[in-house]
Amino acid sequence: MSFAADLATIWAFIIAFAVFVYVVMDGFDLGLGILFPLFPQKADRDVIMNTVAPVWDGNETWLVLGGGGMMAAFPLAYAVLMPALYTPVIAMLLGLVFRGVAFEFRWRTQKARNKWDLAFAGGSLVASLAQGIALGAVLQGVHVEGRQYAGGWWDWLTPFSILTGAALVIGYALLGATWLVLKTEGELRDRAYHLSWVLVIAMLCAIGAVSIATPFLHVQYTHRWFAWPNIILTAPVPIAVAGVTVLLVRALTNKYDHQPFFLSLALFALSYAGLGISMYPYIVPQSITIWQAAAPENSQVFMLVGVSVLIPLILAYTAWAYWVFRGKVRPGHGYH
Repeated sequence: MSFAADLATIWAFIIAFAVFVYVVMDGFDLGLGILFPLFPQKADRDVIMNTVAPVWDGNETWLVLGGGGMMAAFPLAYAVLMPALYTPVIAMLLGLVFRGVAFEFRWRTQKARNKWDLAFAGGSLVASLAQGIALGAVLQGVHVEGRQYAGGWWDWLTPFSILTGAALVIGYALLGATWLVLKTEGELRDRAYHLSWVLVIAMLCAIGAVSIATPFLHVQYTHRWFAWPNIILTAPVPIAVAGVTVLLVRALTNKYDHQPFFLSLALFALSYAGLGISMYPYIVPQSITIWQAAAPENSQVFMLVGVSVLIPLILAYTAWAYWVFRGKVRPGHGYH
């Protein structure tokens, strides 16, 4: 491989890493919003918000890094994918705006608090669903002709993209429920355990449905997962999913508060690895590889210098914030 090809591979990893960290950091936050209507008591909702209030503000940093990094490092892919995903991307951004505004405003009013709670829940659901739909639309491929998007306005809306959208909503809800198991006590924690059981079953069904449907999208996906000798390399992923599921069920059964959340994250990591196995080396599946879409070598080197400084700083600050605000959150005590 040439140096330019190595740079493109490094940048593909950086963008994939940024998107995954966003899923880790913002997934349970969005999941809390999705679950919000299931906790009608004001005291419970205040505790739920206080579990995430100290750490939620910077989560979109990783989303910006992933999107901005793609625009800078892979401009061709960005130019092709954005017109194909305008509708779900706009819906996601609007959902994030409503959720962010509601998060702060609900603390400042008593009269309109229910309306802001509804905005927080609705924004979280819309943003999560739009992210999943966009993922499905990318995975199923877009129509490319002459290095530009040649599809229609509604090409993103298919049964498969709706399936991936619903799957991501379920996954985020599971992260939210297990986060409450980790951070709360008493009756609220017990209800979170109950929800976690329901959502684990739903999550496994969603993973199974997406895994079954994906090989039917393109013959390349089928060969990647099931052709010999590829199956030797891909088989550990579903085996690991089964192993993590056993550990997660054990943790929920024995009520090990600190384990379910991290095991749920492990399920996300394995699903993300499966997505990478399916797509690599394409950044626009079946149309444009990471090397074909890469920016000029000098541009990639220049950006890499900045990213190599910023990412460790952001990770260090984030880790410090989670450490400072570790532990259970109790009614009447919290960030606000």
